[in-house]
Amino acid sequence: MTTSATPFHASEPPDREQHAASNSTFCARLRRQSALPYDSPAGVRARAAGGRAAAGHPAPSSETAQTAEDSARGRANRARCAEDPPPYIRDMSEHSVRVNDPGELIAAVPAMVGFTPERSVVVLVLRRGNAHGALVDAVVRFDLEGPDGRRVRAGTLAGCVARICAHDEAVEVLAVIVDDRAEHPRSEGDVEHPRCAAGRFDALVGALARRLAACDISLGGVWAAGAIAAGEPWWTLSGPDLRGVLRDPATSVVALTHVLEGRPIRGSRSELTALVAVDPLARAQVAAQLEDALALARERYARAARRGDPNSYSRQALDYVLWQVANMASGAALLAPELAKLAAALRDRAVRDTMFAVAVGDHAAAAEALWGALARALSGADRAEAAALLGYSAYVHGDGPLAGVALDAALDADPDHPMAVLLDTALRMGMRPERLRRLARSGYHTAAGLGVDLGTPAP
Repeated sequence: MTTSATPFHASEPPDREQHAASNSTFCARLRRQSALPYDSPAGVRARAAGGRAAAGHPAPSSETAQTAEDSARGRANRARCAEDPPPYIRDMSEHSVRVNDPGELIAAVPAMVGFTPERSVVVLVLRRGNAHGALVDAVVRFDLEGPDGRRVRAGTLAGCVARICAHDEAVEVLAVIVDDRAEHPRSEGDVEHPRCAAGRFDALVGALARRLAACDISLGGVWAAGAIAAGEPWWTLSGPDLRGVLRDPATSVVALTHVLEGRPIRGSRSELTALVAVDPLARAQVAAQLEDALALARERYARAARRGDPNSYSRQALDYVLWQVANMASGAALLAPELAKLAAALRDRAVRDTMFAVAVGDHAAAAEALWGALARALSGADRAEAAALLGYSAYVHGDGPLAGVALDAALDADPDHPMAVLLDTALRMGMRPERLRRLARSGYHTAAGLGVDLGTPAP
């Protein structure tokens, strides 16, 4: 028998009697601006959190430094726990949607994660809400297997989930396993066997339940599906025995809300990696222009220094970067000489620091497009710089998956890049995005020191 899905209800208080009679598993409320999920591919190498106070970037606070040191300890041989941060609430408004059925919850996963997961475990961390139900405070995705094809150890993954829950003061956890190799339950005559396909995931479900119980956190339900798409069956692995067929994820209220707010829902994780993947042709073209661009920058700096006003060089370089951001906003495609000049400009500390302010300004989307273009066309420390700026912008705007991919690219290009290391550490430890906005405020002050008015700093 198939369980039909109960629709979401947007911005409506649920009936109190109905809520009291419902399992809390199916009454999770999703706030509109709480979509900064972890995305945790397994098997990605751990990185040391060193070199954080290198010249050219603000020194970390003692709290952030301690977080980095804590994160560095014990990273080896464990799943990556926080490529992308959880969906922390930045707008405490009461606009929300309500989930009353596991099928609806599963259909909403692509919107919450930011892309359609495959061969993944998606964990929803619930915190205590009010009489209307618990609130989804974090969404965490893990790969079921590493790049070498080996399955992630159940205990390792469960340990990562437990650490995130402790950080977020969780009261309940829900999990969705997506695996195209899983066999959904079959019926034999009139007798249904809803758990006949659970064996593949018994170790994982058991490890999650034990680790969470040790933290006094309940595992409210675990469900499985071969894929999250219209017409795909889902079934229970833990909790009340239920089954159903998924509706089109694109029609869920959560997805529609995200689209209306301008937040992307991508078809797959590969769409993210393509945003920062190296373009060999563009890289070769920019490399051919880069030495000339750097020579011109050095000449301009020398002239400014001889005049006794070295800041005039930084001001000129900043004007050029801001001009090219505006060009991107108008839809212009930048050529290799322009990209080379941008790379040279971003080597200036003041210019680089000011870009954090651009991430919270009116042209943030254009700036992200520019950082992506630079990351694809540059190498080494220059590529790391552009990718780190993209990662920061994505982080503060709630696009956790993109932030993780961008910071991966930055650290692959330069493992000791100080700002990329700091942001990656914050991401893994679940630091709330609003706490990183202090970097944006410092960017406004840096611009003002150069005589450039970027407007009113974002709150």
